[in-house]
Amino acid sequence: MATGGSAIRGTRVGAGPMGEQDHGFHADRIAVSYWDALGNETVRHFAAGIAEEEIPDVIDSPHSGLPAGRDQQNPPAMAKAEPYKTHLAYVKERRTDEEAEALLQDALRQLRERRGQ
Repeated sequence: MATGGSAIRGTRVGAGPMGEQDHGFHADRIAVSYWDALGNETVRHFAAGIAEEEIPDVIDSPHSGLPAGRDQQNPPAMAKAEPYKTHLAYVKERRTDEEAEALLQDALRQLRERRGQ
């Protein structure tokens, strides 16, 4: 039994002529280069009509994760990494030793009253 062929088998519905190179209108754009401290270049594309002040000066480099700037000779330095702080460290920043002692004594007084001591 012979099978019949179909000229459109394997093509997408709505597809244009085979070998079509242009798939719509491409807006004008500009390429902006960014460099990180390791010398990696990243190119970002923006609409050609965008105002200069809307183009970011610094981005995160996808290669290294470091900040990348538009000046190749002076890339931005990595921001100082803050060490992990515990909850107690944050509390000590907000309270003096005298305030902490007063709060502790108040909490102990309330606890003793509840226990009937």
